[in-house]
Order: sequence, then structure tokens, then C-alpha cells
Amino acid sequence: MNYHAIQVKVDEPVCYLRLYRPEAGNTINAQLIQECCHALKSYAQLCSIVVLEGLPEVFCYGADFQDIKKNGKEQDPEPLYNLWTELATGDYISVAHVRGKTNAGGVGFVSACDIVLADETASFSLSELLFGLFPACVLPFLIRRIGYNKAHYMTLLNKPISVQQALSWGLVDACESNSVSLLRKHLLRLRRISKTSIAKYKNYMLSLNDSIIQSKHQAIQANSEMFSDIDNREKINRYVQTGKFPWET
Repeated sequence: MNYHAIQVKVDEPVCYLRLYRPEAGNTINAQLIQECCHALKSYAQLCSIVVLEGLPEVFCYGADFQDIKKNGKEQDPEPLYNLWTELATGDYISVAHVRGKTNAGGVGFVSACDIVLADETASFSLSELLFGLFPACVLPFLIRRIGYNKAHYMTLLNKPISVQQALSWGLVDACESNSVSLLRKHLLRLRRISKTSIAKYKNYMLSLNDSIIQSKHQAIQANSEMFSDIDNREKINRYVQTGKFPWET
């Protein structure tokens, strides 16, 4: 498959999967989701580690509002939820390497990964409530990582938190100014773990906390209802056309 929304490099046992939509602010569309799923299916069998990366300035900025306006309908939320579930439960160690801005669905990608590494430019935000939405599909993964109260606060705050705050909350596991070196040091240790051991361990962990599986139907239903709401769609379309938030005249 020729990828257009991602870039893939394999250095066994590591698969590097880079979200790559620089022309669209590294936002999420159906093609990006499809290509990520294809890459994981194709290469995860060969690898025991998957490193998920973005651009230096932006890891992932959430849903592609331009794409939603153009198609006149919301994205089906289930494929993205399934992709995050695969990162969380697959028989490999998923590592998010975060630099720059991460917003909305980008926080979903981060929260789904087993390990999150970042540099000092990283920031994290949930902007959905500004448009009458809420991060229905993100929250099961985010709550599993940082807890209900902090996920609740982050959703209501709807502004970026620093990497230092994310580190103290447990959204980020480790941070250094040179995150490439930080990633390299982690991979030296993670390479030693067998794929069989990883699979058994992650299956066990899922048995202790299967909240993302249990929450799937409710999250997808809520997401679909929000994006099909006419008022919310008008807010999104106005933002795409004018760059103005709903409260701006």
C-alpha cells in the first residue's frame, strides 16, 4: 500500500509509524485512520515495538474539520476507536513520541499508547467543548491513563497544559529536551522483551482493566450524536470558513 497520510519505517523489532499530514496540521481523517490500521496489521506481526510519531511542531491536532465540512457528514468514530484499542491492547509495546501541539483526538492517540515520551515543546489540550462537543471517544483512554478527575478537569479547561503538567499527571511518562535521545534509551531496553511476553502481559493487564472495551458502544454513540447535531455542525463550518470560534462575532 502506498501511504499518503503516514510514513512507515521498520527497523526490526521496531516499527516507526509517523502521522504525516503537514498540509492539514496533522489532523485526523478517514485516510489516516485506514493507513494506520493497515500499517499495524502489516508490520506489527514482525515487530515487538511500535513508535508513533508526528511532526516536530504538531503531534496530532484532532479531527480534520475541513474534511468534515467538505464531506458534509461526520467521520464514523468506530474505526478510530478501534485503532486506539489496537494500540492499547496489541501484542507489541506502543510508544508515543510527542513533540509540539497535541489536541483532541491527538490526545486519544497519546492516551492509547503504553509509553509516552515527550520533549519540552509538547503540550496537550481538549478543545471539543468550545464547539459544543466533548471528547467522548478520547475519555475512556484518557481516564484509564490519568484518572477521572484530571480527565474531567482537562476537558473543562479546554486550553493546553504544559508537558510538565502532563508529566505530573501521568499523561507523559518521561520528558527530556532531546526526546530523540530519550526514545533511543528506552528502545535499548524495550528491545530485550520478547513478543510472546508482551502479548501475555498486555492480555493480563486488559483483564484487570477492560474499561476501554466496556465503554466503546457508549463512546461511539455519543460521538455520532454530537457530530450530527445541526448547531454543532454550523459551529464547525463557521470556524472552517472564518477561523472564528462560536462566541466571536
